[in-house]
Amino acid sequence: MPSSATLIFMVIFCLESLAAMLQNGFVVTVLGREWVRCQGLPVSDMIVTCLAASRFCLHGIGILNNFLAFFEFCYQVNYITFFWNFLNNFTVWLMAWLAIFYCVKISSFSHSVFFWLKWRIPRLVPRLLVGSLIICGLSTTSLAIEQAVTVEMSTSLGPRGNCTADRTTLTFSQYYFLCNAGFMWFVPFLLFLVSIFLLMFSLCRHMEQMRDRRPGPLNCRIQAHSMALKSLAFFLISYTAYFLSLIVSVMRLTTVQSHWHWVREVLTYAGIYLHSLILVLSSPKLRKALKTRF
Repeated sequence: MPSSATLIFMVIFCLESLAAMLQNGFVVTVLGREWVRCQGLPVSDMIVTCLAASRFCLHGIGILNNFLAFFEFCYQVNYITFFWNFLNNFTVWLMAWLAIFYCVKISSFSHSVFFWLKWRIPRLVPRLLVGSLIICGLSTTSLAIEQAVTVEMSTSLGPRGNCTADRTTLTFSQYYFLCNAGFMWFVPFLLFLVSIFLLMFSLCRHMEQMRDRRPGPLNCRIQAHSMALKSLAFFLISYTAYFLSLIVSVMRLTTVQSHWHWVREVLTYAGIYLHSLILVLSSPKLRKALKTRF
């Protein structure tokens, strides 16, 4: 029987996930309808739509995976976890592409690379989205095959099998997972960090130039830049917290029966929910649709 603290955080996790699914479903409905009606979307809205769809599925799979593990409805190979890994990897890459897109379109650097990217980014984004989808699919498939082979080898050895071979198989499986996660998580995280810091540096420099040219009280453009910096700072905090929670989950410091596991899940998905809320409030289309609905 779970403790009262575990039950409380389980309920909070469920309510938070359902609210996030409702929120992301709203984004997908609004932007998806416009995508179909106009036969296309601006690049930023295209990334946001894919990100919202991925997060909608991620929250649903997260609820299913956690409760199946909690009630011990698990098998030797948990295929639901592989679906979660695929959606998580795709979400991480989408957040990196969104940060890179904002950096390229908003930053005021005069380097030739940025001018080339500003010109090419509308054509590159659809290819990057498809490429990320393919890479995440291949990564998850290879991980699923490796896990199935590992389980098969451990089963064939039996309880009286070669302990050295069993230990070697387990070690290889762990290293393979870490290498896979390292590429699928650290690469987009580094791209995200570089893009966000470059964009924040560009906005701060632009604000200083505007103050030097127009001394006096802050005008509307400087206030808009300030709000953008605050959103980027929260974007950075939420993404970093989500990334650190992924590392903690890999270390397996807690079990699913522990209330600390559910505390971590609540904090992890809270960051995703709040970031999605910022995307909704910062989009004029989504704000207008939100006011129309409510």
